Order: sequence, then structure tokens, then C-alpha cells
Amino acid sequence: MAFAERVLTFSRELQVPSIPLPEGFSWLFPYEQAETQRVMALFYRKYYTDDHPRFFVFGINPGRFGAGITGVPFTDPVRLAEDCGIANAFAQKQELSAQFIWQVIRVFGGPERFFKHFYITALSPLGFVRRGVNVNYYDDRQLLRAVEPFLVWNLRTQISFGARREVALCVGEGQNFRIFQRLNAEHGFFDRIEALPHPRWVMQYRRKSADAYVEQYLQVLCAVLQHD
Repeated sequence: MAFAERVLTFSRELQVPSIPLPEGFSWLFPYEQAETQRVMALFYRKYYTDDHPRFFVFGINPGRFGAGITGVPFTDPVRLAEDCGIANAFAQKQELSAQFIWQVIRVFGGPERFFKHFYITALSPLGFVRRGVNVNYYDDRQLLRAVEPFLVWNLRTQISFGARREVALCVGEGQNFRIFQRLNAEHGFFDRIEALPHPRWVMQYRRKSADAYVEQYLQVLCAVLQHD
């Protein structure tokens, strides 16, 4: 089975877990939308129609304006249309993190070259909302405690798509990295994990230096490829 079909089967079969979340929290579940499934199929079959193992890049969890709409991590409707040539019926709004990641992808050599080597996903394939606002799985101690088994299951399942185990990249140098490091130490998913600054942090607080952070990403990506 091609890498693309493993990803698409996973998303089609994924259901909201029967995990009681703390009061006030709800799941963000994009995959039940027909347009999301349609554009995901076009995207993954465009870039992943082979069984070539890839290095995995792990974000946190889908946000409301990126993967929470398109189903593709760090890819908003604008990037789908303009960078991937995938027309879509979503409101054409941009997400800060997607803007940064796609700048990295363009400088790296474009989506064909990037996705040949890398697969972007997240520690949680589903997002979380509290009072209408996107939250991260680690923003609340009770939430993290509730969903940690789901994170472990997701890591184990997605690795089976065809992960290179020598190194994984973690998007986020703070909590996401610390938690990923702990889970990896407990379960031995990867030989090592390397952290990268989170794109939203860069775009919100270091935007004038964004090019320097793009260069940092490129240096890490090129170093990872030396494993090939």
C-alpha cells in the first residue's frame, strides 16, 4: 500500500475517542467533512504515491484555521490552492504557521522535493477547543492526562505508515518537545528527536527575523537528509 493510502485510510477510519475531556473542552475533528476528505485525497495522492519511508515532522495538534479545515498539517486553504494547485471550497484565509512552513518548503525546493523526504503530522491528529478558541493538548494538566494514551496510540500507528526511525523533528521547543521527549524515552519510537522553533511563535514574536528561522529549518532538514 502506498504511503498516501495509509494516511488516507487512517483519516477515514479515525473517530473521536471515547475519552471524557475536562469540563469546557471539546474535540476538533475535521475529517468528517466531505471537502476535507476530498482535498486530503488530492494532496496525499499528489505527493505520497509511493512506499518510500520518510522523516516525520511532528506538530502539536490541528488548529482551527489550518489542518482543522484542510486536514493537512500546517497547510491552510490558500496554500492548498496557490502552492499545491488544489482548488478548494474553503474560505480562503491564511494561517500564520502555514505561511512560515510553506516559506520553508519553497526555499527547500518546493513541495515535490520536500514531501519526497518528509511527512508532517502532529502528536495529536485531532485538535481541541475551549470556549470557541483553539487550545493545545498540553495547555491544561487534566487535558494532557486524559489524552496522553491517545497520543501514544497515534505515534505508534502513524510510525507504521513508513517512518525513518533515526530521527524525528518536533515543531516547538517548549512543552511539545518536552512531552515528546518523555514519551519517546518511555516507548522508544525514535533514536532521537530534534526540536525546531514553532512557526506561530516566530510569526508572532520574531517576524522581522523570520528569514533567519527559515534558514535554521533548512539547516536542520539538510542535516537530517544526511541519514539517506
